[in-house]
Amino acid sequence: MEVLEAIFNRRSIRQYSAREIPENMLVTIIKAGMYAPSAVNKQPWHFIVFRNRETMKKIMAFHPNASMLGNANAAILICWDENLQHDMGYGPVDCSAATQNMLLAAHSLGLGSVWIGIYPRIQRMDSIHSLFELPHHIKPLAIISLGYPAEKKSMPMRFNQDRIHFEKW
Repeated sequence: MEVLEAIFNRRSIRQYSAREIPENMLVTIIKAGMYAPSAVNKQPWHFIVFRNRETMKKIMAFHPNASMLGNANAAILICWDENLQHDMGYGPVDCSAATQNMLLAAHSLGLGSVWIGIYPRIQRMDSIHSLFELPHHIKPLAIISLGYPAEKKSMPMRFNQDRIHFEKW
């Protein structure tokens, strides 16, 4: 799959088949995340892969936009390490780049995915922190739900020439 094709055609997929995702595909997706740019190349990310149904149910209980975990085959929690980020505020930026790489990698592998936001919602961050027993200096950014797609979405028109400015506003 060409890069631009992946960017233009990737959609948030919330319905998945029961087919299991092989572990090597999950590792490939995380590897793609680790190849994202980061401030001063600090790479402050950590990833937790989980498939446990009870964990997914607990997340759905406190997160109003996480219902797709109900039929996801796997999910990945993306976190940043405050001790590794370049400076205050760079961890979320770096991990957002990693998250986008992972979404595109999943799509290129034939998987559906959704970015489930955790940061900057304090209640969501605290709940994830507790659920996954994260050390104090590890902060959750997002969860990616994953599965083989059981739905297909077409490419919407998102290009808006009015949002492009050259040289100045």
